[in-house]
Amino acid sequence: MRTYTGAIGAMALLLVAAWSHPDLAAAHGAVSGEDDPCLRRVGEKIVHFNAYQPQHQLREQYCTDIPQAGDTFLVVDLVDPTWRTEPVGMQIVKGSSGTDGEIVAEIRPSPHPDGVLRGEVRLEEGVYTVTIATENQNLMKRPQYRLRVHMTDYQQLVRTVVVPLLSLLLAAWLMYKLLRSTWLRNWWTVLRS
Repeated sequence: MRTYTGAIGAMALLLVAAWSHPDLAAAHGAVSGEDDPCLRRVGEKIVHFNAYQPQHQLREQYCTDIPQAGDTFLVVDLVDPTWRTEPVGMQIVKGSSGTDGEIVAEIRPSPHPDGVLRGEVRLEEGVYTVTIATENQNLMKRPQYRLRVHMTDYQQLVRTVVVPLLSLLLAAWLMYKLLRSTWLRNWWTVLRS
């Protein structure tokens, strides 16, 4: 019986640890290649976008969900070498569509021999669209990034709060049913006699 109780206790301890520290229990590695949400492909050309807020988190980089409003550094890596000689610019528009809305910042197209397009902008709470454009590109082939600044991601909230809470309730209910079962009571009575 002690082995059985010890196993249940160890399992409960592991479940509590996994629920209280999901970053330790979940597999999460460096995202690269086709799985990277910050990577955009236009034909054969590739760009990679990152946003930084060193005043809030020194080393964190963001792509679509920016946790705080404030000064934000926007960095576009022009992965394809041919884009480094072409004039490339960036436009940041407040709103979900890239054409309508208030233009918050615009970086005029110019060549970037180092392969990095940089900009700094103050972002308030809301949705923004970042459009990367060259002078030779038509409107349909411009890479765009949708930024959500200081907004609640309800899908992430469900994954991190509701699902573990429901799992805990299910485990508690199953444990209650097991402890109240006549099979366990009979087994415990036989074991004690």
